[in-house]
Amino acid sequence: MSLKQLNLRRSALAAAAALIVLIGLDWAFPPPIAKAAARSAMVTDRTGKPLRAFALPDGRWRFQARLDEVDPLFLDALLMIEDKRFYRHAGVDWLAMIRAAATSARAGHIVSGGSTISMQTARLLEPRPRNIPAKLIEMVRATQLERRLSKTEILELYLTLAPYGGNLEGIRAASLGWFGHEPTTLTDDEIALLVALPQSPEMRRPDRRPDRARKARAFIAAKLEQAGVITPRRQTEINMASLPERQIFPAQSWHGAAQARLSAGGGDTRSTLDAGLQADLEGLIRAHADLAGDRVQIAAMLVDIPSRAVRAMIGSASRARDGGWIDLTRAKRSPGSTLKPFIYAMSFDDGFAAPGTVISDLPKRFAAYQPENFDRSFRGDVTIAEALQHSLNVPAVLALDRIGPERFAAQLRVAGTMPSVQGGAGREAGLALALGGAGLSLRELAVLYAALGDGGVAKPLIWNEDQLADAGARSGQRFLSAVSSDAILKILREAPSPAGRIPGRLTRNAPQIAFKTGTSYGFRDAWAAGISGDSAIIVWVGRADGAPRPGHTGRSAALPILFEIADRAAARLAAEDANADRIRADSRHSPTAALVSFTPHRTGPEILFPPKNAELWGGSVDGQPARGFVLAGRGEGILTWYIDGVPCPVDAGGLPLWTPDGPGFYTLTLVDEGGQSARLEVRVIG
Repeated sequence: MSLKQLNLRRSALAAAAALIVLIGLDWAFPPPIAKAAARSAMVTDRTGKPLRAFALPDGRWRFQARLDEVDPLFLDALLMIEDKRFYRHAGVDWLAMIRAAATSARAGHIVSGGSTISMQTARLLEPRPRNIPAKLIEMVRATQLERRLSKTEILELYLTLAPYGGNLEGIRAASLGWFGHEPTTLTDDEIALLVALPQSPEMRRPDRRPDRARKARAFIAAKLEQAGVITPRRQTEINMASLPERQIFPAQSWHGAAQARLSAGGGDTRSTLDAGLQADLEGLIRAHADLAGDRVQIAAMLVDIPSRAVRAMIGSASRARDGGWIDLTRAKRSPGSTLKPFIYAMSFDDGFAAPGTVISDLPKRFAAYQPENFDRSFRGDVTIAEALQHSLNVPAVLALDRIGPERFAAQLRVAGTMPSVQGGAGREAGLALALGGAGLSLRELAVLYAALGDGGVAKPLIWNEDQLADAGARSGQRFLSAVSSDAILKILREAPSPAGRIPGRLTRNAPQIAFKTGTSYGFRDAWAAGISGDSAIIVWVGRADGAPRPGHTGRSAALPILFEIADRAAARLAAEDANADRIRADSRHSPTAALVSFTPHRTGPEILFPPKNAELWGGSVDGQPARGFVLAGRGEGILTWYIDGVPCPVDAGGLPLWTPDGPGFYTLTLVDEGGQSARLEVRVIG
């Protein structure tokens, strides 16, 4: 072998050894991509509307960036300013590096660093002092990133980590934090500011350095105009645009969003909650809590029975109130008389009772236990239907004694609840179960009442849209028979309505509500649980510390709230149906739509609630604020409501909310987009 061949072989071996060493080093010291795994989470409602954002433990906001959710015009501007050849280089743009070195040498100081997006991403993953050794490391790391990730993944990683001032990191946090909306669509002035901020995020913060922020935005706008991306006129408009103020991140459905995120295992979550209904009910609950007193809390839940999806959930009336940070839907409380429907349903299933069965309501002692009725009076022989409608205690205890309290508690556990008895897991509640002797949470009552509304089949609650696909395949657990469940619902629908409320069965288009109230010992808990259409609604009113509220019962404190929730849910459903009708009507204008569907033509708008000649209870009495009513109707296009000729205000959820000035007669007018109207007169009584 000649000397030349020997040298070539040695060179090849040396190159191979060097390559092996480089590969080994690359494998042994990979770029810390996992750092970006720590991200904030966004919980949205079922349609994708943001509900609540969750910061990182250290208070920073950083969301996962996805290119298909970022305005393409921003991406074009970013690459044009920061890295024109991003899609052509392998991590280092040598032409840009040479040009940056020459420009800096001529100026006598560093003008630009020539860093690519890949190099900037490497620096964000491993922050270092800005010097030449650090730049060399960034070049190596950028090459490593290019070997491991696609260009799309690198750009998404950069847009997840880039700093935008204060505790904002990434394009989503920046857009939400500065502009209050997602970066899917951005204006030109927003694009210019977002491109400028990462270059010097603290020195260009709009809230603290407005002059520097304007100059930086103007500099980027000038570059975009020079490149022909925007017109000179638009550049002027960008320079004249006001700077944004720091926005508050979404914080609706504080407890419900937290549960949805928990059930999804963390990260971005699309919940089953309905943002409009949630906002509506949060306002309603706050208003009732303000009337009830400073230390009173209210929790409520509305569940869609067919799917078991939680559509609205209020864990507390306000976090500013005592115990407001606690999710009170999870708290174990005495359910009072809310379990009586299930006792009677089981007695129906056992065959020893029926709705018309006569049962004794007379004083009776069960060993050392002697129950009394709430009003301390007895009615003699009554039917079970009457006993349930009037929540008599002795008949319920008699029925539970026949069933067996241990068996009843076991059935509750089969349904997915865990009744807790004060004094330890080994204690039995005994016959006191009939009157609230074992603690249940609001969520557990929602499971039971949803089962009652679904023919006696119990299923877990659903919190995330991703879980709904599997929900239909679940058979659930048979808790009660369908026949007994239907019989109980019929009894509860015919129970005495709240004061001033016309029974639903006598009112056209009003929700038909099957309900039961409960009041725990010492007036500590006031409950109302019911079923309205396809919704199970549970309401709890009390103090978070369990202190008594003498005189406040489930019927007086919780039941009016349940009925208002049912009204608003029905009104929102009617509005959704009306919108669906409008969409179907619009589709008739398509040439092909007429071949496949037909929707009867409406001659004008129709008022669904309140019904014609209705008498509504809710006028202002003795200085107390009047009760508000959500109006419902259907018609073509946008609907406008008038009360005695005056436009009706809308609530936070966009629904028309009418609060009468007092008792008397009122004329309600509904006008559709075409100018057609419907009119009726109602009477409000005190």
